[in-house]
Amino acid sequence: MADPTPDPEVEELRQRLAALEQRQAPPRRHRVRSAFAVLLVLLAAVLTPLSVVAAWTRAEVGDTDRYVATMAPLAEDPAVRAAVTDRVTAEVMKHLPVSTLLEQVAPDDRPLLDKALGALGSTLTDGLTGFVHDRVARVVDSPAFATAWVTVNRDAHAAVDRMLTGKGGGAVELRGDTVTLDLAPVIAQVKDRLVSEGLGVAAKIPEVHTDYVLVQSDALPKARTGFRLLDLAGFWLPVLTVLVAAGGVLLAGRRRRALVTAALLVAGGAALLGLALTVGRAFYLDRLPAGVSQDAAAAVFDALVRYLHTGVRTVLVLGVLVALGSWLTGPGRRATGVRRVWAAGFGAVRSTAGRAGLRLGPVGRFVHRYKAWLGWAAVAGCALALLFWSYPTGAVVAWLGLALLAALGLLELLDERPEGLPGERPEGQPGGPPDRPVDGAAGP
Repeated sequence: MADPTPDPEVEELRQRLAALEQRQAPPRRHRVRSAFAVLLVLLAAVLTPLSVVAAWTRAEVGDTDRYVATMAPLAEDPAVRAAVTDRVTAEVMKHLPVSTLLEQVAPDDRPLLDKALGALGSTLTDGLTGFVHDRVARVVDSPAFATAWVTVNRDAHAAVDRMLTGKGGGAVELRGDTVTLDLAPVIAQVKDRLVSEGLGVAAKIPEVHTDYVLVQSDALPKARTGFRLLDLAGFWLPVLTVLVAAGGVLLAGRRRRALVTAALLVAGGAALLGLALTVGRAFYLDRLPAGVSQDAAAAVFDALVRYLHTGVRTVLVLGVLVALGSWLTGPGRRATGVRRVWAAGFGAVRSTAGRAGLRLGPVGRFVHRYKAWLGWAAVAGCALALLFWSYPTGAVVAWLGLALLAALGLLELLDERPEGLPGERPEGQPGGPPDRPVDGAAGP
């Protein structure tokens, strides 16, 4: 039986279908280009923790007010106050032995006093130590101590630089594996308080320079070189990280997907840094010498890395918001559904207002015509605000994201499509090409 003659119309439809499939086939990817894109995105994720630490180091060294804001809360910490009180008391007692009290006693009465001291033994010394400790505690708990603490740290703003570079001198310095703070101003206040309360022999205490340990770790000498390099990198390492991530996105075949991936990996790098800080804190406290107060050391550590934690949260929130925004503006089915619900909600509000007699007039037509440009202008405005913010925090990034969302919502609410314009048709009616978003073509 002979084959039936092919229908010309069917054959033409087959040819058109084959041409359409060939036209819509995804282009062949350049393997080398894709490999470089993946490499750059991964490199940006690796550089993210280093960039956060570099920005923190540069801020602590270069900004006096920020350094004082870092150290000032320690003056109110109970553990730090207790540790300072004990350290100052011990140093004062070294220069205030009980035997010096004999100089204030008449020569005829000294034999009786010597006999009394022999009977009392260490009781008198303990009583004098308690007296001095009580006066030192009063000084440390007074507003004068907080003022002196801030003054010392402001005058010795190079403390962090000395800690990172190992340069000596000043109120704070690095000796081997220990960062110490000179408590001479506090001892001077204690000396004046003791004299004013009747212990005249305290006036003979010389100028005493004693050290209060801020940080003690055998890893400091090794970390100092790394921190010094990060301090020199300062501003440029974060910029390099952003450029590397942007290069990876631009080289990728699917740029939107690459942007989402890069943003999430950068956020993951920041999260790893936060985890490392938590683990490092526990490791540092476990390796402290026996005589160091754990609570005071924990308070100092938390104060020093306070703004580092802030940087971690900032990058984490920013990465998540960028990834979410890139996904929502993409052609995916779920993202398209979210955008349709968004548009439908504002469209319902706009229709209700129209039925109530509220018309937007030329404002609505202007927004409809330039909606995409206005949306990108809002994105650029938030980006510039974040760029020029001195020290953004996670909360600042979140509020900027909410502000951008509100601006885009306002544009959607004001978008009033003019009726009867050529090329315009109501949604849902035939007569035009279907709405098929293209990757990379969707606006904000």
